[in-house]
Amino acid sequence: MIDDDPYAWLEDVTGDAALAWVRERNAETTARLTGAPGFPRLTARLREVLDDTSRIPYVGRCGPHLYNFWQDAGSVRGQWRRTTLEEYREDQPVWEVLLDLDALAAAEGEPWVWDGCRLLHPGFRRALVKLSRDGADAVVVREFDLDAKAFVDDGFHVPEAKTQICWIDHDHVFVGTDFGPGSMTESGYPRTVRRWRRGVPLADAEPVHEVAEQDLCAAAWHDPTEGFQRDFAARYADFWHHEMFLLTDHGVPVKIDVPDDAGKDVHREWLLVTPESPWLEYPAGTLLAFPFDSFMTGDRTATVLFTPDSRTSLVGYTWTRHHLIVETLTDVATRVEVFTPYPDGGWSHEPLTDVPPLASVTVTDTDPDTGDEYFLDVAGHLRPSTLYRGEIGRGTEAVKRAPAWFETAGMTVRQHFATSRDGTRVPYFVIGEDASEGPTLLTGYGGFQTSLTPYYSGITGRAWLSRGGTFVVANIRGGGEYGPRWHRSALKAGRERSFQDFAAVARDLVDRGITVPSKLGATGGSNGGLLMGAMLTRYPHLFGAVVAHVPILDLLRFHRLLAGASWIAEYGDPDDPEDHAHLARLSPYHNLRADHLYPPVLLLTSTRDDRVHPAHARKMAARLRDMGHRVLFHENPGGGHSGASDHEQAAFTQALTYTFLWQELAPGP
Repeated sequence: MIDDDPYAWLEDVTGDAALAWVRERNAETTARLTGAPGFPRLTARLREVLDDTSRIPYVGRCGPHLYNFWQDAGSVRGQWRRTTLEEYREDQPVWEVLLDLDALAAAEGEPWVWDGCRLLHPGFRRALVKLSRDGADAVVVREFDLDAKAFVDDGFHVPEAKTQICWIDHDHVFVGTDFGPGSMTESGYPRTVRRWRRGVPLADAEPVHEVAEQDLCAAAWHDPTEGFQRDFAARYADFWHHEMFLLTDHGVPVKIDVPDDAGKDVHREWLLVTPESPWLEYPAGTLLAFPFDSFMTGDRTATVLFTPDSRTSLVGYTWTRHHLIVETLTDVATRVEVFTPYPDGGWSHEPLTDVPPLASVTVTDTDPDTGDEYFLDVAGHLRPSTLYRGEIGRGTEAVKRAPAWFETAGMTVRQHFATSRDGTRVPYFVIGEDASEGPTLLTGYGGFQTSLTPYYSGITGRAWLSRGGTFVVANIRGGGEYGPRWHRSALKAGRERSFQDFAAVARDLVDRGITVPSKLGATGGSNGGLLMGAMLTRYPHLFGAVVAHVPILDLLRFHRLLAGASWIAEYGDPDDPEDHAHLARLSPYHNLRADHLYPPVLLLTSTRDDRVHPAHARKMAARLRDMGHRVLFHENPGGGHSGASDHEQAAFTQALTYTFLWQELAPGP
């Protein structure tokens, strides 16, 4: 119970006592780290990476324009802008600025952070713009006129809340937001979705769909595809279970009869299903295609587009107008194929592009409305991104290349496999010079079916690799690298397996002579911060330092803090006696001991993180500190769950992180 927790007062996010404590800890941390030799220069070099105007401006197509949101030194809060494909091909495209957030923030006296927008099909002349105060998940929604480049005075406007909204047509939207007491779930997301007509007060919008208070959230959306206009609704029971409904012309919901734990997507005449557990005669992780209308009348005849095996899993898929691009992983190596449906119900498939070894390919955008255009990003740990544009059947062109932010001569990327406690082979990547027993930084995530594929980081390159450090990425259970089985094996009480996998990688690094425990650091954020808490409390002898960003650490109170209730399906329910037992055993906060020897730890969070409550990091730091252990703590006033709302904050936070790690793992001049 909270009454038993002497640090519960730190859960008061903006309380005077809590913020006074935060200021004291921040002062200690900045005094300790910012005075280190080279700290200002490191911060400046990291800021250069973030602000570099030659980095790739990734785009999304809507009609004739390519849209982008951009931040740099001259546009701190950023600009929403657009251009044409012809201009985008140029080295220095001419951009049409639609909304300048620096100007907006100055005019309104609010620290606005861009959180995306929804454009109105088919003309793309109106948008529903989402603005966050200093990076929080809660947003303000305002209607924006792209021709006038201004907000619509009497347009759709939703006050600050965790809002779900989308266009139906020019005069109607689906909206789920905070309508007052009882309208939000225990997780803090909308319980109801309403159909809102222009000119009608938000409170009087017509109810369309409602879920229980214990559910994760309700949702509804409109598919504007010409010839296939449909309305859908969904009940999300938790992260891994949801029901999807087709809303008839009379607003009556008809359930799409697919298992609640399966992914489901309707596009034009097709229903795609990805079962997370065996269904009909199909194994978990399969990609199935059904004719939608036939499925809704009871026909269960499917085309199997992908079947997993012990080494291969589905990553995702993206539609173009006439084709389906499918991404898969084999031992964390990417493969991309294009599937083509035919009028007779058959499908063909062929590779879309070759993927370089130890690299990854990500589909960043397609044009599912009118054409078969796609954009592909190809990157690796030592390979800066190249963005390709193509049209299926017509080849590809390299349209943008990211700069190289650090020298890679003498560095390599290697993949190894560690053996976990139960014999499971766990892949991991080692990046850097082929040195022995040197400073090494190990990262992982291990949750929510998130895969860690190869990526290029100028921050890690400049702050760690270029100084002679080795960087390691562990693909542990709980992620999605091997599909549903890899994730499900680490759910709830099985979370211990992800901890064991990460520890196995740490040991394997030592066994291979890559590093020694005193020079091995660990870092992770959010769920990866939980992983860091487990390393600190369970395997302190394996590490010389630990860093946790916006971490989850109190597994007995997480469901009472902000959005924490939404993670019960991942971790378990602390109020359920059966789950409480394993959560008490796994909770880093509750397993700290005064008489144990822990490596030094740095905990970072944000006051504006309304997803993972800053009290997780606050309480952990306070308890470690009072027990006499070495701990530093820093809390940004803004930034939300990302930890930083602009490049200045991001560079400073990263400089704190890498300065701390270098001091602890590579001491000396």
